[in-house]
Amino acid sequence: MKQEFKRQIVELLDSHRIMTIATNRPDGWPQATIVGYANDGLLIYCFIGRKSQKFDNIARDSRVSIAIGNDYPQPLQIKGLSLAAHVTALDDEAEIDRAMELLQQRYPEYADMPRPTAAEVAVLRAVPEIVSILDYAKGFAHTDLVNVADADLPQHLDAQQHRWLALQPA
Repeated sequence: MKQEFKRQIVELLDSHRIMTIATNRPDGWPQATIVGYANDGLLIYCFIGRKSQKFDNIARDSRVSIAIGNDYPQPLQIKGLSLAAHVTALDDEAEIDRAMELLQQRYPEYADMPRPTAAEVAVLRAVPEIVSILDYAKGFAHTDLVNVADADLPQHLDAQQHRWLALQPA
């Protein structure tokens, strides 16, 4: 993808703290809910309850849609993202620790709370495949639709298999 688009996407991800994630229910209806998130470049991390409908939906179908934006005082200031992504529940302790570190940086007000246990919550990684960058400053309802390539993702992620590769010490 063009570096300008990647920069815009990461800036928007970095400047927000909540997202709407839509999962696919077994009856075919989409289910949209709001969750907090943190990102590592284009990778998005969040955690959800293991007993939630979202978790059941994702376990059955890893495809999700994510929307990120704010309420702006003027229509031509509207900026946001809509992403098509695949979500994976993490089982690699190093990546879980990294995701939790990113989440704690994004939400310092939760520092005094105990870390949730793996039995209670699943830490998720969303890997976007298609991103729509909404920017009304370029015209009403203007979007740039971009595909995310392997080269756009952090080098420690094997994008083809959507799994974390352990970094080897130097």
